[in-house]
Amino acid sequence: MNYTELSVATQDVMPNKGVLFFKSGLSDFIQVGEPIQNEDGLTFVGKLDECGDTFCPNCSRKLVKNGSLESTLKHVAIGGIHTNIRVSYARFRCLNIDCQFNTRSQSIPFKADGYRITKPLKEYTEKLLSYGLTLKAVAWLTGLDKMTVKSIHKSLLLSKFTTDGKTLIKPERQAKYLAIDEFKLHDGHKYATAIIDWETGYILYLAHGKKKAVVFEFMDHIGDEWMSKVEAVACDMNSDFEEAFKGRYPKLDIVYDRFHIIKNFNDKVVSEIRKDEQRRLAEEGSPEAAKLLKNSRYILMSKRSTLVQKDEDARKDKLVSTAGEIFNTPEIKAHGGNEVWYDELLEENKLFFTIDLVKDLLDQAYNSHDEVEMCVRLEEIIDICKATKNSHFIWFARLLYRHLRGIYTFAKYGISTGKLEGINNKIKTERRKGYGYPDDEYFFLRLMELSRKAS
Repeated sequence: MNYTELSVATQDVMPNKGVLFFKSGLSDFIQVGEPIQNEDGLTFVGKLDECGDTFCPNCSRKLVKNGSLESTLKHVAIGGIHTNIRVSYARFRCLNIDCQFNTRSQSIPFKADGYRITKPLKEYTEKLLSYGLTLKAVAWLTGLDKMTVKSIHKSLLLSKFTTDGKTLIKPERQAKYLAIDEFKLHDGHKYATAIIDWETGYILYLAHGKKKAVVFEFMDHIGDEWMSKVEAVACDMNSDFEEAFKGRYPKLDIVYDRFHIIKNFNDKVVSEIRKDEQRRLAEEGSPEAAKLLKNSRYILMSKRSTLVQKDEDARKDKLVSTAGEIFNTPEIKAHGGNEVWYDELLEENKLFFTIDLVKDLLDQAYNSHDEVEMCVRLEEIIDICKATKNSHFIWFARLLYRHLRGIYTFAKYGISTGKLEGINNKIKTERRKGYGYPDDEYFFLRLMELSRKAS
């Protein structure tokens, strides 16, 4: 069958000039008559090839033809035009009056199971979905309804990540390290928890909530033998995660994420002290000194090496943003004077000098590959923070002391939740790209596939 010529006789009369001939991929389909073109695209009319003798599955007697039926199936688009296949097929009847089997129809070999589409169209749809296209985009390209596309994709993902459509598959490999973190699922403070294989980045488990129950469900799912070979788990300072893992596997090491420690120091210590000092100077009648602290948050949080690099960029007139004529956007170059400003801040206030000292010691601690050395650095930071008698520094000292073991184990394993944070960003993008997914099961399956593509 071809999509352009009407019959063998027509082909003999009409020269093959400017005509493309190709196989349809539809076995047993014989095209009859001209294609019908309307607002739905092209419809190719035809029938199934004649089948041989057919026998009753109940009494084994020969069946006789008893009329025909017609079905229209969506097919792969041609040159951007959506196509349909309208096919006639035979209906059979058993002549044995005592047989409970009445009639049966000739099967359409190219019809996709469960859908009124052809197998080539289903395969093409699955291929488009594998490229990461949205449901809406695939629906537009194939001419299918968006919910049909979703159904095809979900069935494909279920076959890939479940054993029977209900039970999640076991991890593909034995993991040495895990990482766990929660992410926002829906508005209204609804969260879910993701657990990944730290080395591959593969999502191993997803569940609603961010409590101990999620960890227990995960451990029950994978079993004690697999879990006993895991050495460490990277997480934030959520005590529920630690208690759940350590409660069942006491030898398992918990590694607190470096990013959360640094973020706590910047947000709860650096920012708050800067605000306190700015208010104090304004109240004491030192507006110029208070003005120096304005917009200094980034300067105080940065490493000196970062400030030096920015000053070097300024000396080289490095562009931060190019100018544009269409929207009249200005040219922006790197600003200098960062290190000088930083030194002025340190000279003005002893607390800022202590901030600089703690930042340097934290950097040294996290560059250590020895647990004892890192622990000594952290204890030194705790003593310095307590000596300031500043409430914000004292809060940070308590934070380090309460989580000391989970922090210095970083020196042994060097793992963090960084990979999981990257996946969380992809999760946000995936959710926005699809304008939200009300079917959480389908969304979780998409995320499991996404993590394997991202790795």
